[in-house]
Amino acid sequence: MKQANIQYEDVVIVGAGPVGLAAAAEFANHGIKSVVLEVSNSFSDGSKAICWSQRTLEILNRSGSAKKMLEKGVTWKQGRVYRGEREIFNFDLQAEPDFQMPAFINLQQYYFEEFLERHIGTMKFNDIRRSHEVVDVNPKTDSTVLLTVKTPKDEYKIETKYVIAADGVKSPLRNKLGLQLKGQKFEEKFLITDIRVKKSYPMERRFWFEPVFHHGQSALLHVQPDNILRIDLQLGPHADPEIESNPERVKNRIRKMLGEGVGFDIEWISVYTFSCRRMDKFTHGSIFFAGDSAHVVSPFGARGGNGGVQDVDNLSWKISAVLKGYAPKTLLNSYDRERIPAADENILNSARSTNFMTPKNKASEEFRDAVFLLSEEMPFARQLINSGRLSSPHFYKDSPLNSMDDPLFKSKGASPGELSIDTSVFKGEDAVWLLTELGTQFCLLIFVDEPLFFSNKIRHLRELACSWKPKIKIVFVSDQEIDSKNGALILSDKNNTCFKKWAAKPGSVYLIRPDQYIAARWKDSPPLKEINCALEKAMGN
Repeated sequence: MKQANIQYEDVVIVGAGPVGLAAAAEFANHGIKSVVLEVSNSFSDGSKAICWSQRTLEILNRSGSAKKMLEKGVTWKQGRVYRGEREIFNFDLQAEPDFQMPAFINLQQYYFEEFLERHIGTMKFNDIRRSHEVVDVNPKTDSTVLLTVKTPKDEYKIETKYVIAADGVKSPLRNKLGLQLKGQKFEEKFLITDIRVKKSYPMERRFWFEPVFHHGQSALLHVQPDNILRIDLQLGPHADPEIESNPERVKNRIRKMLGEGVGFDIEWISVYTFSCRRMDKFTHGSIFFAGDSAHVVSPFGARGGNGGVQDVDNLSWKISAVLKGYAPKTLLNSYDRERIPAADENILNSARSTNFMTPKNKASEEFRDAVFLLSEEMPFARQLINSGRLSSPHFYKDSPLNSMDDPLFKSKGASPGELSIDTSVFKGEDAVWLLTELGTQFCLLIFVDEPLFFSNKIRHLRELACSWKPKIKIVFVSDQEIDSKNGALILSDKNNTCFKKWAAKPGSVYLIRPDQYIAARWKDSPPLKEINCALEKAMGN
């Protein structure tokens, strides 16, 4: 029996940083209202997370919240790596064309939060409560959690079916439950500062090993909006944070880096250490940890904020499917099965980057020197130079939601557990993007020619898809324009990019999850029974 003095909600998100707000947007995409509780009454102070990956932008684009970020952010895909004054190599993060979203944008975290929160305010399902602090958490049963919330005026309680803990690396919620992050801590200290400059810089990432302006250490430069540069300078393990934070000392370091003739003003200074750690489990009854509350990495590689957004992309559709009665609660077990390996991949790459930048022993130094020497003439050695392997989507290759791959694809295209591949296609005369057309529900992507599209098998499949729960969206991709009078969504692959990227032929079928990961695929038109079995498996049955 419900008590009058307790609020009842399906989903409560604790934390209104990038991860918590991204979760609220995704639940709204799925038609689920969530309540966001945030202790602060303002957006992030300091730029903090600034590099947002293609995958994060694709996720945000599903709610329409990426538009403002793309307009304001600095788009980049080029990176340069130096040793001393000499450029060792450069790289292109998006060498293959034909993607709607850029490889990366740089955008200060306070802008990211502001744009996302304002956009959520325009969506149908939203309830963001600032200056609302969770002071107590009490898992009542396996199916509900009671939260006590303190505001400047009073205190109240919320009983909820699900809690998403996105309250950051210090996570008060995690601490109240007596849970811990475990892993490796690094003693190395870094100075991070934002400066506003009076000249423009190339839109690229620059990393220096042992630069002449910062002897024996490393340095990183990113360009941000508003003529702001983000600069990271390695200080060593014994640096005094109070001394190194002195604005005059920071200015002297920046002048050595940029040259005496460059005018600048300091916007923000911080000295930090970091760690690579995670919780043993992200799921605790009806409480799910995401982002920095669940796992932390070094800032080199832009894996923190992006990994957190991918956490809630994975989780939100699953909770929504359970709430709507489409899937059993066992589906939620796959959150740990899929996102813990993703966190481990990020931690592994992050730790490797840090160890290459700051070798801990003679053997590590000799290995790094050998790599630098070989890289001058041997291109393969340049791949071993590690200045931060940049964030990329995780491949859920061992997910329990995957069906067995069809060997006829011969490992080409996107296999079960991989992310759908974006490409430009045509809807009538209008150019559109495939990921946008796939939407946020289960989808069958069917490659056809005209005879196949009008076959009885396709007609029967469309009728059956409407009767399934959840209702399945069907998207056809044709190698030619087909005039359909029955309302089917037919995309024309005029440039032959979609068939090629997906390793498809007429008759190929892909089953795609709401987070746009591949659940199953068939090179030739499969029996309807196989599609149904793959759908049941993808929903945790």
